Amino acid sequence: MLKIPYGKGHIEFDEQGAAVLSSAIGELKSEGSGSDIVAAAMAAPIDSPRLSELAKGKNTCTIIISDHTRPVPSRDILPNMLSELYEGNPEIAVTLLVATGFHRPTTSAELCDKLGEDIMAKCPIVIHDCRSEKDNVCIGTLPSGAPLVIDRVAAETELLIAEGFIEPHFFAGFSGGRKSVLPGVCDQVTVLGNHCSKFIDSAFSRTGILDGNPIHADMIAAAEMAKLAYIVNVIIDEDKKTVAAFAGNYLSAHRKGCDFLLGYCKVAPAYADIVITSNGGAPLDQNIYQCVKSMTAAEACCKEGGVIILCAECADGHGGEGFYRALTDCESPAALYDEQMATPQDKTVPDQWESQILSRILIKHRVIFVSRPEMREMIEDMKMVYAASLDEAVALAKSWGKESVTVIPNGISVIVKE
Repeated sequence: MLKIPYGKGHIEFDEQGAAVLSSAIGELKSEGSGSDIVAAAMAAPIDSPRLSELAKGKNTCTIIISDHTRPVPSRDILPNMLSELYEGNPEIAVTLLVATGFHRPTTSAELCDKLGEDIMAKCPIVIHDCRSEKDNVCIGTLPSGAPLVIDRVAAETELLIAEGFIEPHFFAGFSGGRKSVLPGVCDQVTVLGNHCSKFIDSAFSRTGILDGNPIHADMIAAAEMAKLAYIVNVIIDEDKKTVAAFAGNYLSAHRKGCDFLLGYCKVAPAYADIVITSNGGAPLDQNIYQCVKSMTAAEACCKEGGVIILCAECADGHGGEGFYRALTDCESPAALYDEQMATPQDKTVPDQWESQILSRILIKHRVIFVSRPEMREMIEDMKMVYAASLDEAVALAKSWGKESVTVIPNGISVIVKE
């Protein structure tokens, strides 16, 4: 019996001969705690001095931290980072900058759950606002031509560093590393320019691809121009526990982590009429917006005209008004896609990238969304089909003449590649 992540629990499914594509990350057996793993990586940073050395002579330090949409185990990472910073410079003033990117602001309760009271009491915390003109400042121009406008707290600090985690990402290749800066702490004008329809449409803007990826190239330039000096990125298992860590240079430490992860999460496609997946459970399945990521894994092995079944609780609804309205108000996914491809870079609208990728999927496949009953109207508004249970979804897909089944229990943990 397969367990498909759903919210804070799971949905059981009897595969009955279905192909199953799973990450091998569960094979990683770590020795010691997550904190020990991070400490060991920081003791031997990649292409970088130790953080304690970087802290010397600096009056201020900003640590970019992840927001509520990312299951980064900050309690493993931040105490180690703070300890090394204060070891090198007991007087350094450290600020935590929450990388919300284009997401809603993280709440105090979410921060407390993520960080714990000790860390919250130790450092001032600033929540990035991509729409605040007074809080963001232009520091240059990206290779794409978009202006690089970042949070003033990041721009004006003497030492900029970041935590994060590495997972497959559906258009940036992988998360982590340079992504802490762009989109993490960038103004909306920069995010919109980087996420333009031309870049999203690139064949290189796909899961697991860095080389040749125009979105990644812009992100690297942003991190360099922002003077991102050091990162600690971790890899987590299916239980969201730290199993590996990479510290040091924002480019080479991140790349080493990506190459390491690729060896565990690359799977060969098992093409099928019906592909069942999830977005990895909470907090990653908190809204429809986030769930487009796992749909791309299903897309990679769903036959033309096939059915994708996505299981997600979506406790936070659709996740983006622009994203929701684009699918709701369009004549058809194909019409929406054509309209977006004709949109110039400097006219990109919020959440366009997410609706563009979802419309790309909907042009080729029916999507059945298994979620809470409260989500039915929203799902149907967005040109998808609602089902109250996985059994109901499978029965519906089979009633349409679809037979073969592939299951990807956690769609964001795999890279589907020939």
